[in-house]
Amino acid sequence: MVLGFTPDDSLCESEVSTPRVLSEPLSLNPLAVAAMAGTAPPGWYEPLPHDAQSWRERLQSIRSEFSGDWRTKLSPAFAATGKAKERLDAVASGQGVVVTTGQQPGLFGGPVYTLSKALSALAFADSLQELTGVPVAPVFWAATDDTDFRESSSTIVSVHGGAQLLRFDHPAPLGLPMSAMPLGDVSAQLEAVKRAAGSAIDPTPIELLERFYTPDATVGEAYVSFLRELFAPLGIAVIDASHPATRAAANPLVTKALELGSEVADAVTARNHEIESAGFTPQVQDVPGLSLVFSSSSGSRKRIPIKAAGKHASSDDLGPNVLLRPVVERAILPTATYIGGPAEIAYFAQIGPIAGAIGVARPAILPRWSCTIIEPHVERILEKLYLLPEDFRDPHEVEARIARAKLPKAVIEELNATRAALNERLDALSEAAVEERAPVSGAVTEGLRANLLRRLDRFERRLIAAAKREHADIMHEIATARGSLYPLGKQQERGLNFVPFLARYGAILRQEMLAEAREHARRLTLGRASPILEQPVSLQGRS
Repeated sequence: MVLGFTPDDSLCESEVSTPRVLSEPLSLNPLAVAAMAGTAPPGWYEPLPHDAQSWRERLQSIRSEFSGDWRTKLSPAFAATGKAKERLDAVASGQGVVVTTGQQPGLFGGPVYTLSKALSALAFADSLQELTGVPVAPVFWAATDDTDFRESSSTIVSVHGGAQLLRFDHPAPLGLPMSAMPLGDVSAQLEAVKRAAGSAIDPTPIELLERFYTPDATVGEAYVSFLRELFAPLGIAVIDASHPATRAAANPLVTKALELGSEVADAVTARNHEIESAGFTPQVQDVPGLSLVFSSSSGSRKRIPIKAAGKHASSDDLGPNVLLRPVVERAILPTATYIGGPAEIAYFAQIGPIAGAIGVARPAILPRWSCTIIEPHVERILEKLYLLPEDFRDPHEVEARIARAKLPKAVIEELNATRAALNERLDALSEAAVEERAPVSGAVTEGLRANLLRRLDRFERRLIAAAKREHADIMHEIATARGSLYPLGKQQERGLNFVPFLARYGAILRQEMLAEAREHARRLTLGRASPILEQPVSLQGRS
């Protein structure tokens, strides 16, 4: 379904100009805040180095765990080309490592944080390689084995006057992994993305969408193919989690996790109790009686009960759940660290006991880089109305504030005076009722106060609504800025599709984003941005 587009909806600029990329602190949940502040209990996270020598030692230790043929075994699952292939080959032949990140499929590549994550991994891989002299390749783990169709079937684009939600209905039963979910005809939605992109200085992202988002593709297949072509020139390899080669490499560990289902479950339960005792809520809830292993033998993806583990022990259609996946990834790839967001940082506190129960190395995590992209036309609106991007977090506050400012000064003054006088007289009335022992309770006079003030507030809201109608052009501008910065109430990075940005600004935007991501990565490699490293330094989060 495509919601109301017209040819005038595109966000065109008369000349090419540069957007502003604003680095942001991650929006953290309480457990992630503790991890980032260095206050999580010891042992919940794998510590990471903070200088060149200790990083070299860690990378050498990781690389020594792997035989030379890991790259050969997983080559079909990467299908890497260009710079992405060159970097993987350099790692495989030069005793190097990888830095990973990942995401489940999103429609047309998903929101901005898909790109933010990929650039974070690239920047950190570059920084670590420069620091240590060891070959490091960035890898994007495409979680096409995920079954969350709702996440994979929608995206948001910004247009003049607001934001538009694009989605499509599932052409096959729910419960299928996205690698098997048919895409169907999304040509109307793709046309909407093209209109939202406007006059593209770099048509490549749109052309890639047209090539891969075809009716005969699956959701996962289109996602992987698109990201591979988009990221390969940057040197970022994309691995398909559902590819037979990935599943074959993961099968021994996944099978072991199933066979040790009771031990793994006990370890998870014990850690969850620790998390709760420390005053936090586990990011991933425990489901008693179920293993951390999925089976897709019936077509859909279902968790295997621990008691039924023996029936599936020799199966080749097994896959990890969200808690087991990082352990699998660390086991099949020489991973220096995973680069993740706030939810991932939170659930990594639950992962160490799983790796311990299975007898494998536990994975490490570092915070990804986060950003807001402020386009020139949005910047002009902010400057004109003296607004900041964070003013748009509240869904209505900006419009009400601007409309109220457009009301005649005398009217506002009288409103404030009336409200003050009303409170003053009601205070006097309440005092008199008490002193004269009037046959009414204090609740009655307070009810009168609330009723009168509510009527006054309603009058003010009507004035503001009239001002909004009178200044519809300004309200339209505000809606345009809101559609870019907080589309449909979501933070830009978590909601807005990144393709129109790349099409409108091309290499200029990529270079600016990468420059910011590299500064973040430089601080991470030296232990100056995250207490998940061995040298705790506070990093403020935003709720």
